[in-house]
Amino acid sequence: MKLDIIDKKLLALLQKDSKQTNKSLSLQLGLSVTAVYERIKKLEREDVITQYVAIVDKNKIDKSLLVFCHIKLEKHTKEYIAEFEKEINKLQEVTECFHLSGEYDYLLKIYIKNMDSYREFMVNKVTGLKHIGSTHSVFTIGEVKNTIAIAL
Repeated sequence: MKLDIIDKKLLALLQKDSKQTNKSLSLQLGLSVTAVYERIKKLEREDVITQYVAIVDKNKIDKSLLVFCHIKLEKHTKEYIAEFEKEINKLQEVTECFHLSGEYDYLLKIYIKNMDSYREFMVNKVTGLKHIGSTHSVFTIGEVKNTIAIAL
């Protein structure tokens, strides 16, 4: 699907605040409410917009420690990859998992309560996964920039 300038502006507005009404969006875009509604529905049908979410403050839900964990598999085989990916999707502490090129095979993004909780997570969950060769954890000190919006 080719996006025109209006689609891009609409997506930027929705990424900033997806709870805006179609009327509010129409005023900002200079379109009718119906035109905005139809564009949104088209973007959803074409899977340009895949979901709407609420962004939660990690500190207010007692998950203030953000950890990035690199994982290296013992071997990089199709079987090991499939099994690892299936199992990692079951771990609720892992909010994102990326398959990488380079020294490590995966990067996990983990929100957890504190260092003791992270140790328990590693000992009881990660080390129990098959085919893990090594891990390397990086603990965040502070947040400089955090956005899920993709520049259009």
